[in-house]
Amino acid sequence: QEQLAESGGGLVQAGGSLRLSCAASDYSFSRYAMGWFRQVPGKEREFVAVLNWSGGSTDYADSVKGRFTISRDNAKNTVYLQMNSLKPEDTAVYYCARARSASYHLATQSTDFDSWGQGTQVTVNS
Repeated sequence: QEQLAESGGGLVQAGGSLRLSCAASDYSFSRYAMGWFRQVPGKEREFVAVLNWSGGSTDYADSVKGRFTISRDNAKNTVYLQMNSLKPEDTAVYYCARARSASYHLATQSTDFDSWGQGTQVTVNS
C-alpha cells in the first residue's frame, strides 16, 4: 500500500495562507486521483478537494471553492493544497489520500480512497 506523508500544517491568523504538501512513496502515484480531506474531533472526515491523475480536472467542497487550490507534481510524487483566505472554521487535521482505483477520477467520498497519510494540523486563529 502506498505511503503518504503530509507536511506544511501550522498556526495561522484568519486571512492568512498555508500550503500543505503530501509526498507519496509509490512509483504508481501518477496513475491515481489524489484527494485532501479534513477532520475535527467528534465529526466525520470531510472532503476538501480532489484532482485526477494528470491534474487537469479538479473538484472542491463548496466551503473552500475560490480559496483553496489542489495541484500535483507527478515528477516529485507530490500533491499540494494551497489554502488562502483561511477562516477559523478551516481548523482541522488535514489528510491526503490516494483513490482506491485508477478508474476513480474525481472521487469525493472517503470510502473511495484506500491510502491515507497521518494528517497535519491546521489551526486558524480569529
